[in-house]
Amino acid sequence: MKPSPESNATFRKHLEQFIKIDDAEFEGILAYFSPKKLEKHQLLIRAGDAVHHTYWTKKGFLTSTFTAPDGKEHIIQFSDEGCWITDQNAFYHHAKAIFNISAVEDSELLSLSFENREKLCATFHKMEHFFRKKANDSFTKQQKRLLTYLTSDSQQRYELLLQEYPRLMQRLSKKTVAAYLGVSRETLSRFTKKG
Repeated sequence: MKPSPESNATFRKHLEQFIKIDDAEFEGILAYFSPKKLEKHQLLIRAGDAVHHTYWTKKGFLTSTFTAPDGKEHIIQFSDEGCWITDQNAFYHHAKAIFNISAVEDSELLSLSFENREKLCATFHKMEHFFRKKANDSFTKQQKRLLTYLTSDSQQRYELLLQEYPRLMQRLSKKTVAAYLGVSRETLSRFTKKG
């Protein structure tokens, strides 16, 4: 079932941050996507599996995690409303996933297969422009996060995280936030008491 354009106004606004589209174009673009729902704690992508889709978060909150050989779990990415998420390497290079992606809350997504992404860009050249601009935006944010991780202390990383995700502490457990920042729960508790 194709989602209706009316119910996806936020998705259209997201696209129009980078491209201009009319009603007919938006309806045509939307036809390449499929709605997907996840329940809280449900896995979207499991490490070791093939990855055929990328996802835009319409509602909810997801995390992408990597489990190191020593068993320690590292949080790679959060995805709240308006964010894209997938295992990038597995999606673009037809490799096996190395990340687990799961829903922290009941979530609604728009799913785009690799095949449909290729067709979409061939049919709507504006979408090629959109994905290029979006990729540039994502690369910039990743570099900033890496630089912050390398040059800032944990308190500064916590404050920057709250700037990006203001409702984070209401949506995630302290254990999850602490894992993302690479600090203990006790350290995170000290940060939250200061705020």
